Amino acid sequence: MGQLSNILEKVNLAKKELIKLDTNTKNEMIASISKALVDNIDSIIEENKKDIDAAIQKGMTKAMINRLELDEEKIKSIASDMLKIVSLPDPIGEILETYKHPKGMTINKVRVPFGVVAAIYESRPNVSVDIACLCLKTSNACILRGGSEAINSNKILVKIMRKAISKYVCEDVITLIEDTDRKLVLELIQSKGYVDLVVPRGGKNLINNVVENAKVPFIETGAGNCHIYVDDEADFKTALNVIINAKVSRPSVCNAVESILVNDKIKEKFLPLLKQELDNFQVEIRGCEETKKFINVHSATEEDFYQEYNDYIVSIKIVTSLEEAINHINKYGTKHSDAIITTNINKANTFLNEIDSACVYVNASTRFTDGGEFGFGAELGISTQKLHARGPMGLREMTTYKYKIYGSGEVR
Repeated sequence: MGQLSNILEKVNLAKKELIKLDTNTKNEMIASISKALVDNIDSIIEENKKDIDAAIQKGMTKAMINRLELDEEKIKSIASDMLKIVSLPDPIGEILETYKHPKGMTINKVRVPFGVVAAIYESRPNVSVDIACLCLKTSNACILRGGSEAINSNKILVKIMRKAISKYVCEDVITLIEDTDRKLVLELIQSKGYVDLVVPRGGKNLINNVVENAKVPFIETGAGNCHIYVDDEADFKTALNVIINAKVSRPSVCNAVESILVNDKIKEKFLPLLKQELDNFQVEIRGCEETKKFINVHSATEEDFYQEYNDYIVSIKIVTSLEEAINHINKYGTKHSDAIITTNINKANTFLNEIDSACVYVNASTRFTDGGEFGFGAELGISTQKLHARGPMGLREMTTYKYKIYGSGEVR
C-alpha cells in the first residue's frame, strides 16, 4: 500500500487547491493542455509507437491497435475537443433548486465536485486527456490508471498535462499510476476516505472486478453489446448504411454494433444484401440456423448473442416480431445502445419505450453514443447503470450536490 498511499495523500492535498479556482482559471488550464498537446505531437507519436510495436508483437487485433494508435490527426482532434470543454458552462456552483423555509432560511441545492475521481481504463490513451480535462473543469482531482498496453502513451500525455497546469495549480491534481500491477487496482477501488468515485472503462472483466470488489462508490460504464433491429417496414438502403457505419467505422469501441436482428418477413431479400455489404469489409458473420438457410455464414452459438466482439465480427438473429426483438435485446444486451430501422413511427415509439438501454435510436447509428457527439465536449464514460448517471457522462455527471442554508439565527 506504500506507493499508492503516497499518491493518495498527494492527490487529496492537491484537490483543495482546485475548489478555490474560478471558471476562467480552469478554462485557461484546459486551453494550455490543448496547446501543449499540439506543440508536442512528435513526442507523443514517438512514445505511442512503443506501445504499438509492443501490441503488434503480442498479436493484438487490427481493430484494437487502431484504438491504441495516436497520429497527428487524432492528437489535433483530442486538442480540439478540449477547447470544446472550455466553451461549455462550468456546472460548479450552479443552484439546482431553492427553497424558502417558513422560518425565513434560504435553502439552496448547489452543484459541487466529487473530490477525487479514479478512472481505470484500457487501451485508448485519449481517455487520459478526456478525463483529466473534464475533472479540471468540474474541480475534481483525478487518479488515472490506464492499461499496460498504453503505458508509454499515457506517461507522455500526463507529463505534458501536468507541466501545462503547473503554473496554475499543484500538478498532482492529475496523477497517473505508472505501476501496471493489477494488485494496485484492487487497493485503489477500496481506498475509502481517499477516493470519492471510481469509474471503470473497459471490457467485461475490468468492469466486473470493480463491481465485485469496490468499497468506493462507482459508476458502471458497461461493455457495449449493441443491437440493430431491422424491421419488416425498414428502408433497406437506410438499414445497410446504418449497419455498416455501426460495425466497421470503429469496431473496437463500445458503441459499435455487435448483433443484428432481422424480421422474418424480409429475411429472404435483406440477408443477401447485408452479407454482400459486410463481405466488402471482411466482417465475419455468425448467424442463427434460420439465417444460415439464406446465406452461407458461420454458426452462432448462444454465447455469441452475449458477446462484445470489439472486432470485425457480427452475429445475426432472425426474429418474428418487434416484441421478440425487444425481448431478445433486453435479455442479451448490456443496456448500452440499441437501434431500430423502420418507417413505422408506432413501432419506433414502442422500441424507444420498451428497450431498457441508456441510448435508444430510430434510423440512426449506435456510433453516436459519445460525449463529443452529444455536445459534452468529451466524456468520462458511457454509464449503463441508472443511479446518478446514465449514458454519456459529461461535466454535469461529474458533480454531486450539497445544500447551502442561509439563516439569521433561526432555531428549531
